[in-house]
Amino acid sequence: NAGGSGKTTIAAHLAYLIGSSGYSVALIDLDPQGSVSLFSGLPRPQNNRSLATVLQDNFAGDWPTVDLWQDHLENVVAIQGEMGLVKSINELVLHERGAYLLADRLADFPLPHDLIIFDCPATLGPLPLIALSASTHLLVPIQVEPKSADGAGKLLEWFYHSFRRLRLKPEPTILGILPNQYDRRLAIHRNILEQLTPQLKQLNIHGFPPIRFSSEFKNASAQGLPLHLYRPRHPACQDFNPIVASIRQALTEASK
Repeated sequence: NAGGSGKTTIAAHLAYLIGSSGYSVALIDLDPQGSVSLFSGLPRPQNNRSLATVLQDNFAGDWPTVDLWQDHLENVVAIQGEMGLVKSINELVLHERGAYLLADRLADFPLPHDLIIFDCPATLGPLPLIALSASTHLLVPIQVEPKSADGAGKLLEWFYHSFRRLRLKPEPTILGILPNQYDRRLAIHRNILEQLTPQLKQLNIHGFPPIRFSSEFKNASAQGLPLHLYRPRHPACQDFNPIVASIRQALTEASK
């Protein structure tokens, strides 16, 4: 629930990495600003082919997917977000199935992909709520900063309150908290990470090793590429391995 925590960066990288390991992936952008389009090098959606059309009552199953990194992969697609989602926010509030609308669409018109990743906007409004009700697992990236760490606590409270209010059965599993943009040279980053670990342990929530800070993430996103394609030998590429392993394990368990 904070801008700049790295939600889209993480989502795009995970879509690429899980896709590279042989699974098919759909990356759904719930941000009216279209962050996924920007980070993945996509033009703005044409002819209203975006997530906003999926949320309309006349949706008939024609998911507006576009291929991602098609020079390198054949099994990863995106469903783009755009400003039409601003109107969707108001409609969701009034809709009798508003909070469950995305889950309804996926139930009525299933996507064929092994993994669906929702990239949520920096708010706790209707759009993250429809993602929450359609999710099996939640991953929370946070900046290693005092304000972000505090915001993660409020976000967890919102999760548990929403689970009860929406009566989600089963409740989504919190895959873990992912510290992001970590600079071990900064004492405040080391201190926050040191304090965060025992707090998460008390809550029985997994804490992933941090993703390190590097300006190369911005340089890569400016080219619409994940770091693994832009600079495959960069040390930060290895930081994603524990998260990818956790997601692959969840996929294996789901297939059983």
